[in-house]
Amino acid sequence: MRFKRRLTPVANVNLVPMIDIVFQLVIFFMVSTQLVQNPGIPIVLPGSTTSEPLIMTKLVIKVLSRDKIYYNNKEYNLNGLSDALSTISEKDKEEIKTVIIEGDKTVSYELMIEMLDVLRKHRFKGINLRTKQIE
Repeated sequence: MRFKRRLTPVANVNLVPMIDIVFQLVIFFMVSTQLVQNPGIPIVLPGSTTSEPLIMTKLVIKVLSRDKIYYNNKEYNLNGLSDALSTISEKDKEEIKTVIIEGDKTVSYELMIEMLDVLRKHRFKGINLRTKQIE
């Protein structure tokens, strides 16, 4: 008479907890990583002791000179920027709460006022000038 062994070893590896942990780590690193905006455009921001951190928005404009204004990684002059901003729909303008202007420290005051006029002409509100923090 042969007896059959009832208990056979079962070797299963449950991968679900490991996948959950890896997924949470990926989300953590995605949220905590700071992304560099437009790394190819060198700009020297003016300093300020009272500057406050800004929330990044969809509309960031970098001003280097009258003929070098960057919007969405494309180079415009002042009139070309006005034409590009006119293509933004009213619905998108309502979603954009703030506009950030990053002006090089060598940019003239007159050009910054003209930039503000162009943005106001296209009905943008909440325009902020970005500076670097001086301690």
